[in-house]
Amino acid sequence: MKLILTSEVTGLGAPGDIVEVKNGYGRNYLLPRGFAIQWTRGGEKQIASIKKARDAREIRDLGTAQEVAGRLKSLKVVLKTKAGESGRLFGSITTGDVAEAVKAAGGPQLDRRRIEITSPIKSLGSHRVSVKLHPEVSAVLDVEVVAA
Repeated sequence: MKLILTSEVTGLGAPGDIVEVKNGYGRNYLLPRGFAIQWTRGGEKQIASIKKARDAREIRDLGTAQEVAGRLKSLKVVLKTKAGESGRLFGSITTGDVAEAVKAAGGPQLDRRRIEITSPIKSLGSHRVSVKLHPEVSAVLDVEVVAA
């Protein structure tokens, strides 16, 4: 099945990419969740607008991405949230929460879709979060979760 991605799918591609996937994966996962649209000749015209929007959001070049990665490594990010007596959170920390905390700490504006939390953050303490800034550059960010 030939599809056009409308959002980033880890391991598959970025918005605007034309991908070939198995029928079940496309029909049961990508299309219902809005991650892709069916490929058509008319759909190829939409690719230009999707890629244009992606380019506006992306960090332009490798040098800028490495500079932002350096800024993120030296940044102290503290997230205040409600927690129980045992140190467990009421809910969990999301990528949107991390993006807002980075901005509040004086860091760069990050797209929440570029932030990857490997295991759910559901307790107080220090946690590591990775940020994919560029296809070749990833940064590791230390996030300190404290009780509010």
